[in-house]
Amino acid sequence: MFTGIIESVARVRDVSIIGGNKTYWIESTLSPQLKVDQSLAHNGVCLTVEETTTAAYRVTAVAETLDKTALDSWVAGTLVNLERSLLPSSRLDGHFVQGHVDTTGTCDKIVNRKGSFELRFTFPKNFSPLIIEKGSICINGISLTAFNVKKDSFRVAVIPYTWQHTNLQYLKATNKVNLEFDIVGKYITKMKLSK
Repeated sequence: MFTGIIESVARVRDVSIIGGNKTYWIESTLSPQLKVDQSLAHNGVCLTVEETTTAAYRVTAVAETLDKTALDSWVAGTLVNLERSLLPSSRLDGHFVQGHVDTTGTCDKIVNRKGSFELRFTFPKNFSPLIIEKGSICINGISLTAFNVKKDSFRVAVIPYTWQHTNLQYLKATNKVNLEFDIVGKYITKMKLSK
């Protein structure tokens, strides 16, 4: 479980294809603190640490993960948002994030609002019941608030601190992002459909 509050931005050092999987070596200042078998959110995708060094660590994404996320496009040099899993004693500053990406979205507009940034994203319409006006959305692992919600799009406003301390600052229009919708909304939608 995560909160969507990014701790660090890391860099992909190397990518290997092994069968239907991809293995990534990632350079991070968090590397010395990581342990094998630890869960770590990468742009909102929960991956297990398999090996560590003082400067980098290794994770693997299986075919299912590659199919449903934007990880398949990672190459050496890609910048990745990182968050370690939530401790039971931690404050919940964002919202409950599982690290289980639902789908990808596309950034189609970035507007500099002179002190903040406004981004517009499109997503597959079948996920429309899972997002509400002023509800939580996780974009590349970042907990944000959605507004101007339509059937296949929404906007978010990003404060300068978040812009400067995540990989959003490198995002371009047409780039894909990982989206995880609020777990509470998922359960409510399922309960309604079950009746």
